[in-house]
Amino acid sequence: MKKIAVFASGSGSNFQAILDSIQSVGLDASIQLLVCDQPGAFVIERAKLSSIRTFVFTAKDYRSKEDYEKEISLQLKECGVELIVLAGYMRLIGPTLLKEYEGRIINIHPSLLPDFPGKDAIGQAIAAEAKWSGVTIHYVDEGMDTGPIIVQERVRLEENETRESLQRKIQTMEHKLYPAILQMLLTKGDGTNDEETCTDKCFR
Repeated sequence: MKKIAVFASGSGSNFQAILDSIQSVGLDASIQLLVCDQPGAFVIERAKLSSIRTFVFTAKDYRSKEDYEKEISLQLKECGVELIVLAGYMRLIGPTLLKEYEGRIINIHPSLLPDFPGKDAIGQAIAAEAKWSGVTIHYVDEGMDTGPIIVQERVRLEENETRESLQRKIQTMEHKLYPAILQMLLTKGDGTNDEETCTDKCFR
């Protein structure tokens, strides 16, 4: 069973989906740590309800990204974390963690990258009147949503699509896809990046 850490900044619906999959369908992982940069985020309550260790911080309390990532790194090492899973974490991962966990950080993004990277991907898709959006799971590198793609699933936008309706469709897909791909990565090896990152469901 692989020891993972989940990084999140908001309500934690993907955190909950991963946790539910561990408890109900035997996802071969154990969430050792939740890292959250928003002290008021609901994901913290989700973790506490399941007695999962949390590290909650406020970035402005540190002199630099390097300083708070060093503290995160200490927490990860104490917990024996092998894979970092970003689930709505709204900060770019910096060099400290990228170096220590190279090829062992994955992220989920609510669009078909490289379309609509960064914040508010759902709003970007609506504003662009896109015909398709979806979900991308990818390895994390130094860029914003630029790492090697693992898998993508498409969602069609209807003529009367709203931000709210698209968000519901994408979140439903995320909650099924993330645990499944996490299980695939953990089953095939150590969850690290390699040259064969894009599965048969990748549309890019």
